[in-house]
Amino acid sequence: VQLVESGGGLVQPGGSLRLSCAASGRTFRGNAMGWFRQAPGKEREFVAGISGSGGVTSYADSVKGRFTISRDNAKNTIYLQMNSLKPEDTAVYYCAASARITIAQARERLYDYWGQGTQVTVSS
Repeated sequence: VQLVESGGGLVQPGGSLRLSCAASGRTFRGNAMGWFRQAPGKEREFVAGISGSGGVTSYADSVKGRFTISRDNAKNTIYLQMNSLKPEDTAVYYCAASARITIAQARERLYDYWGQGTQVTVSS
């Protein structure tokens, strides 16, 4: 099983980026998936999660109203649309998928598969 993130890069404050995470090796239709991030010197933290059907989403307070998570089960892919980016959003962003839960939760240990991460840098 592989999760491959793409879409990271350098963006100015106030700008937007769209991250993608493509899964291969098994389908995650019906399973929760999510995005986490880790800034330099900090622990990895939950950013956003989406249920297997895509009908239920959850967000960290720090990104609510600015980030949107979505999924395309036909493509076995999830996305993270990030708007109004701030310097404090700078981090490596990781995609995660669970084989056990259908509703996304913030606890890392509930996720079984992880991508390699993609760097997002917000700076002028």
